[in-house]
Amino acid sequence: MELLLNSIRSYIPLSIEDEIIVKQLFRERKLNKGDHLLEAGNVCRYLAFIETGLVRYYINQDGDEKTNYFNKEGEFVCDYQSFLPKIPSFVNIQALEDTVMYVISFNDLQQFYKEVKYGERFGRLGIEQVFINVINQVVSLYVDSPDTRYQKFIAKFSDIAQRIPQYYIASFVGIKPQSLSRIRKRIAGMH
Repeated sequence: MELLLNSIRSYIPLSIEDEIIVKQLFRERKLNKGDHLLEAGNVCRYLAFIETGLVRYYINQDGDEKTNYFNKEGEFVCDYQSFLPKIPSFVNIQALEDTVMYVISFNDLQQFYKEVKYGERFGRLGIEQVFINVINQVVSLYVDSPDTRYQKFIAKFSDIAQRIPQYYIASFVGIKPQSLSRIRKRIAGMH
């Protein structure tokens, strides 16, 4: 749980009392590789923090899975579009490896905001970061070539790229795996 506490501390200071509240409100949850934290059609019930492991976000469009994000150790995981208004999700969140996380329910998160001294500030700063990531991703889909999107993927996820199957990377970039192979060869040839 120290990684979770350090992540929260990167946004706000935590007193000893605040740490006790965090430890009471977050619960450990384990997912095996392939398990889902969230399946489309269900309401996202938790904000999760990854202690160890890796997850992907994807949408199933007529049987074709389209990966749209990845989270790794030290990062928060949630489908906020479902979690905040408590409506069914369009997104699936799946473990790509055995994953250990700490989860907090919506109601417990509200308690966190009230009881932790700078809890609401933590929530605002966290959501601002999510918003920036989503906007950057949407803009990239409209203005960047597949080569550029792949290079941005490598820049953003360089530490986990080897842990992600190539077909998920291709899906994230918005191309077929064969096209990803050609892009990787082209980029390798430039270096």
